[in-house]
Amino acid sequence: MPHPLAKIHRMFELLEPIATVTFSDVTTEAFLAVGMRDYWDGYFAGRAAPLGVAPPEVVHAVFYNFAPGEVARHIPRVWAKITPQEAIAVRERGSTAALRQFLGELADSPELPRVAGLATRAAISAPTEGRALYAGLRALDVPEEPVARLWHAATLLREHRGDGHNATLLAHGIGGTEAHVLLALSLGMPAEEFGRVHHLPRAQLAAVVDGLRARGLVNAAGGFTDAGRETKDRIEALTDSLAAPAYEVLGPDELDELIAGLEPIAAALQTADH
Repeated sequence: MPHPLAKIHRMFELLEPIATVTFSDVTTEAFLAVGMRDYWDGYFAGRAAPLGVAPPEVVHAVFYNFAPGEVARHIPRVWAKITPQEAIAVRERGSTAALRQFLGELADSPELPRVAGLATRAAISAPTEGRALYAGLRALDVPEEPVARLWHAATLLREHRGDGHNATLLAHGIGGTEAHVLLALSLGMPAEEFGRVHHLPRAQLAAVVDGLRARGLVNAAGGFTDAGRETKDRIEALTDSLAAPAYEVLGPDELDELIAGLEPIAAALQTADH
């Protein structure tokens, strides 16, 4: 029997704070130390590295949700400073250090190796078809050290889900910037205040919102219509469904054990000062 989608979504909630330590100051400092100019240089070098020296057009397509031209401001320039193999190593080293720092004593708990092991079993069992970024990560060696192993597994599962999410957005005719606008609205926030798109020219962002309004997804006040909310909910449900095969390798008791083991870890990270 497949696992309930509520548990699949819970895994997403628990893995997200583990995987995203990659985007903390600790990892950024590690990239600055090897010649990156800023946070975004490190972001694109580290996250795109499993794709190899791919041109910006390919990275833009795989990442899906950046505005036109944003990727090209960093790739291929970063590859003049660091190789993809070096970026992979810097990212793993910085992310592991960040995770260990934020977890404190939990990083050395006797339960952590078991949690990392269960997460890794799921992370290396998922199908790769149509999931370019996940497939690139799957080709990397799995770290032996438990904290690094946990971060690596969380990153694999995050990108596996993300590749499926992008496919779902595409199937619903939702572009990358539109996806950020819908996410902002689901959080009760005006699009122009949302961190991933607030820097875009107001006219450009207004045109995206107008396009969603013309499709009946956004109302005159800039919030969801019923159809807009239904579309957002349907996208999230299908994303969870596409993420579910990663966990089929685990039995129901093992998935419950993994969820229980991840909960204190995620809670500690959510209260840590990143």
